[in-house]
Amino acid sequence: MTENNTKVDAESTASAKPGISPAITGIKAFTDNYIWSIASNASNEIALVDPGDARVCIEFIEKNELQLTSILITHHHHDHVGGIKALVNYCRQQGWPLTVYGPAREKLPHCDVRLAEGDTVDLKAQGLILKVMDVPGHTAGHIAYTDGQVLFCGDTLFSGGCGRLFEGSPAQMLASLQKLAALPHHTRVYCTHEYTSANLEFALTIEPDNTELRAYREQTRQLREQDKATLPSSIGLEKAINPFLRCHQANIQENVVPEHSPGENLTLAAFTRVRQQKDNF
Repeated sequence: MTENNTKVDAESTASAKPGISPAITGIKAFTDNYIWSIASNASNEIALVDPGDARVCIEFIEKNELQLTSILITHHHHDHVGGIKALVNYCRQQGWPLTVYGPAREKLPHCDVRLAEGDTVDLKAQGLILKVMDVPGHTAGHIAYTDGQVLFCGDTLFSGGCGRLFEGSPAQMLASLQKLAALPHHTRVYCTHEYTSANLEFALTIEPDNTELRAYREQTRQLREQDKATLPSSIGLEKAINPFLRCHQANIQENVVPEHSPGENLTLAAFTRVRQQKDNF
């Protein structure tokens, strides 16, 4: 496949902290998905996170002369797993060993290693040891991968938002987001959709006076006008601007839960209400 007939639409996002390895690149898929490629500085090996589209992954691999050795899955939705079977077959044809990691409690098209809370994934080529976190809410068995420097969180946490509750309860999603919010502030957040602009427009209806949120919306607007990715974000940024991580704040609770019962869990009540409002935004 030559460069002339291979069009790869990818965003390099390794610049959040210069000098930190490995390099992480977002491969654009569908309308707004990012498939994350985690590269090795010592070889041509890569890992892919949530490869919903095999075609764009293979184009990226062949254009850059890479070898796929690992796939990390966060949850079972088709736009995250739809390319796995084709990629498994592709690696077999190339004679490449491939290991597919995924959540223990979800039905997947192919998975070699089933993972749950506290398990680890050792990506030796990339120099990464990722801890697995159970983060149910968007789906019942959703997991995330982190080493405290990077976080691959699928559709649980978005920049300025969070995933819809397809299989979990508000209490489950809130607990999952609180686990992610407890990670170090500098942790870079690699979620899988370019939803940031729309999320921030909604967030401003919840906290219109949040100056950091307003500044971030302007920064995001400029990036998208240049067709640049808004990701990765960071845990520190999300705690400052993301209403789903800020439901413990009194101003949000007063805004969305003006009337409540004595002893009611206001953080959960506010989260539930904000999620309902976002679903209808």
